[in-house]
Amino acid sequence: MSIWDKLKAELIDIIEWTDESPNTMVWRFPRYQNEIKYGAQLTVRESQVAVFVNEGQIADVFQPGRYTLQTQNMPILTTLKGWKYGFDSPFKAEVYFVNTKNFIDQKWGTKNPIMVRDQEFGPIRLRAFGTFALKVKDAGKFIKEIAGTQGHFTTEEVSEQLRNLILTRFTDTIGESKIPALDLAANYDEFSGIVTDKIGTEFSDYGLELTKFLVENISLPPEVEQALDKRSSMGILGNLNAYTQFQAANALESAANNPGGVGSDMMGLGVGLSMAQQMTQALNNANANQAQAPNLNQAPPPIPNATSIQYFVAVNGQQQGPFNLQAIDQMVKQGQLTRDMLVWKQGMPTWTKAGEVGDLTNFFGAIPPPLPPQ
Repeated sequence: MSIWDKLKAELIDIIEWTDESPNTMVWRFPRYQNEIKYGAQLTVRESQVAVFVNEGQIADVFQPGRYTLQTQNMPILTTLKGWKYGFDSPFKAEVYFVNTKNFIDQKWGTKNPIMVRDQEFGPIRLRAFGTFALKVKDAGKFIKEIAGTQGHFTTEEVSEQLRNLILTRFTDTIGESKIPALDLAANYDEFSGIVTDKIGTEFSDYGLELTKFLVENISLPPEVEQALDKRSSMGILGNLNAYTQFQAANALESAANNPGGVGSDMMGLGVGLSMAQQMTQALNNANANQAQAPNLNQAPPPIPNATSIQYFVAVNGQQQGPFNLQAIDQMVKQGQLTRDMLVWKQGMPTWTKAGEVGDLTNFFGAIPPPLPPQ
């Protein structure tokens, strides 16, 4: 090989792009005055497209591969330049490399709550967020519509516009679905498919393709979530009277183990019992109002049972209660009420030891007396 051939080989123009950044969508090949030598070597790697632009007009687009730039493989540019018989001098053109890979994990979310009308809760506000993925489908259209003449274009510069588009279509989908708020979580896949179909065409207008759209969460306002938690708690508690008695027994046990702190514990217990009694009374009144007129042939009401008898208990000098006989029985079995503790109910003249009250003596019968001193 002659010296001239070696020099000519070294002067061959090489046009290529290697990029390690995760978010670059378009990169313009830097060249002084955009001059490219005839016969230059163009290398387009996988997940890339090279777009030649002549005086602001999209010319030839090269898919992945290696090319020697000549009139044969640049038909549009050849026509624009008016090269009828070939040439061997440098020519001017801008070369843009477009990244066609899948850009994943793009975030979207509601800046402001979405107002919807729910069948169960009425007007409520919802928030939602998720991810989406996109890729460049038409490099020429993307440069023309979005990137323009920027030498370096990233996903951050287009994601805001795409997020606004996604939120608009997502909000419309939520409003039209009429799905109750409590059932939204079961329809995330359906929402994803509908939104993808709705905005697929609009992404295509930019030369883009929406390859994935995911709804990660749709949440209710904090105050509605708190109300739902309380509602769920009431469902778990079930029988309010049984729960109240259980709480009362625990409070008495706590008071017996901690005499110094009995005041605050018993105060909380008293408040809870009072609220429970008020709720029970309100429920009873409501049921009574809904009852039908009495039938002359129906049987008389049952004799009041043990739940109608209420006793107060003295614990460390503090009056606690009232407790019905069922609660008293549990307290005796758990050792929270002894024979010598004072009790009182309506109609009794004074406080009396529990072991001396007729209603309560049976509760202590099965409990052995204290062992004599050794």
